[in-house]
Amino acid sequence: MSSHYMQTIDVAHPRRQPKQVEEELDAVLSKVRSHSALRAVKVIHGYGSSGKGGATKETVKNWAYQRRRHLRATIAGESYDLFNDDTQEMRGECGQMDDPDLGAANPGVTVLWVR
Repeated sequence: MSSHYMQTIDVAHPRRQPKQVEEELDAVLSKVRSHSALRAVKVIHGYGSSGKGGATKETVKNWAYQRRRHLRATIAGESYDLFNDDTQEMRGECGQMDDPDLGAANPGVTVLWVR
């Protein structure tokens, strides 16, 4: 079964200032919340060259925390797999979609499950 429930947004390429990242995330959150089929956002934020995660990843994490009342779950790319309870529940409710990042332990993405 395939379903198109996820919007993907790349805030890492080209590099942006934190305010721009937050504005883009606000816009996509508004779009998903008002859309009948979309229920999740995959944010590509990159991992940074330091090996510890970059500033854009921190901006995304902080933004998601500040808007947590609008989100059912925030799933780090490292945990986005079939063994994660939030991932299983989201895919059960939204549909099973082919996603190359599922199970890839990708620290450069975060999945936001929108209320």
